[in-house]
Amino acid sequence: MHQQLIMNIIDLFTPQSKVEFYTKIFDTLDLSDFPDEVNTSVSGPDGFSRHALFRAFMVMKCEKFSEITQLQEYLFNNQIIAHTCGFDITRKLPSYWTYRRFIKNTAHKWFSAVMQSQVKALVSLGFIDGSFVSLDSTSIEANTSKNNSKSFDKSRFDKSILPKSDKDCKLGVRTASNAYNEKNYEFYWGYKNHILVDAITGLPIAEVTTTANITDGEIAIPLLKDTHSWLPLNETFLIADKGYDIRDIYNFVHDELRGHCFIPLNQRGSKKNRKTLICGNPICDAGFAMQKDGRQYLKGYIKQKFRCPFHSSKDDSACPCNHPKYFNGAKRRGCIKYISTGSDYRASINRDSKYFKSIYSLRTESERYNSRWKNLNTDKASVRNMASVENLNTVGHICLLALAVAAAKSKKIDCMKSLRNFKISA
Repeated sequence: MHQQLIMNIIDLFTPQSKVEFYTKIFDTLDLSDFPDEVNTSVSGPDGFSRHALFRAFMVMKCEKFSEITQLQEYLFNNQIIAHTCGFDITRKLPSYWTYRRFIKNTAHKWFSAVMQSQVKALVSLGFIDGSFVSLDSTSIEANTSKNNSKSFDKSRFDKSILPKSDKDCKLGVRTASNAYNEKNYEFYWGYKNHILVDAITGLPIAEVTTTANITDGEIAIPLLKDTHSWLPLNETFLIADKGYDIRDIYNFVHDELRGHCFIPLNQRGSKKNRKTLICGNPICDAGFAMQKDGRQYLKGYIKQKFRCPFHSSKDDSACPCNHPKYFNGAKRRGCIKYISTGSDYRASINRDSKYFKSIYSLRTESERYNSRWKNLNTDKASVRNMASVENLNTVGHICLLALAVAAAKSKKIDCMKSLRNFKISA
């Protein structure tokens, strides 16, 4: 009787629509494999359900809180939500340190298992099939003063001096996104979240968190392999930016997955402003077309040699511009240039075709999803260790997947990507 009276009173402080929203979100969670150990002590208080703590962090992301203290205060003021999470509201709710220990000490594999179950639910509902996948990464700033742009510390980006507040983070580089930075890149201390997205629906399939010093190309194949082990990616179309323009990635997708890559070329190390004819022959500094003079067949590419059109002349003054390299070599006859062309699958892709461009345009789904995920306050870490950052990132993805599943089951397809709209309509 007293418990029912308490429930009736706390209902007055929280809108019923919000209670129904979280009920629908929590109903999509499969926590059967997630350990629900409640620590008991003879001398101290009983522990809390891990399932309840997990749901509490779902509330943290759905409410877009950046700090655990905000979650703690919210559940204290909305105890019907705490009850919906699974806490016994007749006793004291978890402390800040309880939440912190849970998110740090719980193995990440349990969070990944919940995310996989959400993806499989969307596969069974027909919203994800893995035919078109987009791969991208997004930066996460560590909780350290070294990321403060107003800092006067000249050594703040010295990678040999780790931040004292977070010794797990690493120094990374990312594209600058403001008009005040003259460079097109900037350094930061932190982490990266690599996300594989369904390029049709814009829903996440898999993710992995690394330190900021890990390049995109390093994580692509392990992430695709792991995903393929539980969600077949046979004959998939992989869409990614030029940061993934690596021969091993092409070969893995083409040979192992029997799929195709839609990745633009990264002209790394190539000479700029090289003048060539339509046929591909380079033009020398004097303005003449250079002639082919043999080729080398190397692993994965062909090295074509071009030399001066006057190389057979016995006249030492034949070069119109008297180029200093005209007398190079043993025979002292003309300049030499090399052009390398690929002979593998990577080189066979026609990136100028309308077909390539139309498929590559689907990569915007990765950017849209990254924006929605960062809108949960995940772009700047509030915790200060790798384990906590990794787990909170995955909870953010589970939150958006749970939204999609709940909206699909409620026949509200237009709310699958909007927390706000689904909260209103719940």
